[in-house]
Amino acid sequence: MSAAQRSEERQRRASKGPRSGRASKPGEDVWRKHTADVLAALVRRSGDFGACEDAVQEALLAAAEQWPREGLPDDPRAWLVRVASRRLVDAHRSTTARERREELESRSAAPLLDAPVLAADDDTLRMCMLCAHPDLSDASRVALTLRAVAGLTTAQIAACFLVPESTMAQRVSRAKATIRASGTPFVPPTQEDAVTRLHAVRHVVYLVFTAGHTTAAGDHLLDLDLQREAIRLAERLHRALPRDPETAGLLALLLLDHARSAARQDTHGDLVPLDAQDRSLWDHDAITRGTALVEEALAKGAVGPFQLQAAIAAVHGDAATAEETDWAQIEVLYRLLDRIAPSSVVQLNLVAAVGMSRGAEAGLEALEPLLEDPLLARGHRVHAVHAHLLERAGRVEEACAAYRLAASRTQSIPEQRYLNRRAAAAGAGFIG
Repeated sequence: MSAAQRSEERQRRASKGPRSGRASKPGEDVWRKHTADVLAALVRRSGDFGACEDAVQEALLAAAEQWPREGLPDDPRAWLVRVASRRLVDAHRSTTARERREELESRSAAPLLDAPVLAADDDTLRMCMLCAHPDLSDASRVALTLRAVAGLTTAQIAACFLVPESTMAQRVSRAKATIRASGTPFVPPTQEDAVTRLHAVRHVVYLVFTAGHTTAAGDHLLDLDLQREAIRLAERLHRALPRDPETAGLLALLLLDHARSAARQDTHGDLVPLDAQDRSLWDHDAITRGTALVEEALAKGAVGPFQLQAAIAAVHGDAATAEETDWAQIEVLYRLLDRIAPSSVVQLNLVAAVGMSRGAEAGLEALEPLLEDPLLARGHRVHAVHAHLLERAGRVEEACAAYRLAASRTQSIPEQRYLNRRAAAAGAGFIG
């Protein structure tokens, strides 16, 4: 097994934190909270991201073994820093690069951030900034930060990007190699550079939330831990940058989407679509706050994609019933979003909005080019939208086939059950 494979295996084992609906052992509810802070503390001292990450994973494994048996330490973060530091020292001693170690250790006295962008004690957001290294592509910055800050496995990150796990493993490895080859790994960003990195940081936070909003595979529809982690990061970023409208838009979007979590699955853990949700279960305080945030952000004039997505979520949150949803306004907002941040996912959501605001036939006509998109066709969402529009248009036999195709293209068990139920229900109506 290669060093990269050993690191991934340690990370996979250490990342088995709690999931919604499962009992947790002592300590499992604090590991994710401290991972980024511990990693940041080690990086400050050594600057070698790869070695620090390995040391942190070793410390998490030690915690997973010792905490259930011995109980939680008084200060879990300090315990993890101490154990990880020992592992890092041991690793350094096993190498012959004495000069390299001295060079890295000499950087520990340098300030982490030249610019007054983040609070001095906010290691998590500082880690986000540092992972947005200028020598990396946007995709690599996001992948590395998901790994270092959110503690996602390579498989989870691959699911966020809709790529195979092997592809994502190579991307993460190349990102680390690029940083090592740069000769200045994790140099603190200047004020100007920090501002340019904000786009990557916001995108990371959004992807963390997305990974928890609808899990890509497995028996559980939601991962509330990931959702809360993303909101925590967005809150801290917003406190650091209270006048940035796009950061406010990001926080608003996450609050508005998370507000519906309690209604998105039934008592069996199965998916409940938006139009069938019990809206009394929504967190209306979060909806009120999210709506106020996005309204204030939009009034500042610099409109970005997160603000528009938050505005769409606010329209949904404002509807007391599914029938009262202002789909015409949602269509307008999606067209604006497609203009400033076009993507196949945005276009698919626009098609769904067209189908609701103008009728199923209009939606089917708009969907035709997307059905030919190879990336979308490999997934299930375009086929699910197709099935829904076909069913609304009365083309039930075709809708059943599309629902079954969509079910075959998702690895999420709750989504498979939902799509197969829709196929069965449409088929029963057709036969009757």
